[in-house]
Amino acid sequence: MNALEACGLCKAYPGFRLEDVSFSVPEGAVVGMVGRNGAGKSTTLKSLLGLVRPDAGEVRFFGRDLLREGPACRQQIGVALGEAGFYPKKKLKTLTAVAARFFPDWDDGTYRRCCRDFGLDGEKTVDQLSAGMRVKYQLALAMSHGARLLILDEPTSGLDPVSRDELVALFRALARDGACSILFSTHITSDLEKCADRIVLIRAGRVLCDDTLDGCLRRFAGLGSTLEEILISVERGDSRGSDAP
Repeated sequence: MNALEACGLCKAYPGFRLEDVSFSVPEGAVVGMVGRNGAGKSTTLKSLLGLVRPDAGEVRFFGRDLLREGPACRQQIGVALGEAGFYPKKKLKTLTAVAARFFPDWDDGTYRRCCRDFGLDGEKTVDQLSAGMRVKYQLALAMSHGARLLILDEPTSGLDPVSRDELVALFRALARDGACSILFSTHITSDLEKCADRIVLIRAGRVLCDDTLDGCLRRFAGLGSTLEEILISVERGDSRGSDAP
């Protein structure tokens, strides 16, 4: 079973259209959605979560339809979309106590383990955390309510190289241990090359490729030998890719 299936998502805005976006996230996989800023990554993620209502298309989480079984679907998802809207002067333990009330499957033992593994101190306030630690805190919250799928929007953007490496290693470890599946958007191709099982390449609101990293490199072999070279060529409108499966 796939953790996520998106089929034919469409969403029109003045000057931009998300058109027939389809892809899947297999269970236990790390899937990276890559594209330049404005390609449609955030609109796609918000459409998946029902934060914006698609004009057309279907979304299923673990076989369940989002429109018909929204509450049950959301209990299985952990989400981090951009900068978390936490009160900056509140301690983590205070925020966590509030968050736990919303999830019937909240597990304090899992939360404590995540804090230990991630180096989180509940006595610290949000504004005392680095950008990377704030992402880890959001991951800790997600893991503690039994999320089977993490959906993250640009989680490594703005981080220093060491912090980025720590996060992508964490993504890989979570998927490898069977803890969850992960879908994250990015424009940093080197992060995908280190941890992604599959690549969803999106340009101007359309999915150009949903494949393994090797499959993506073969398909667009005429555009470059690395994912970064391919992304640059695609954004320039080059179409000299291969049709290799």
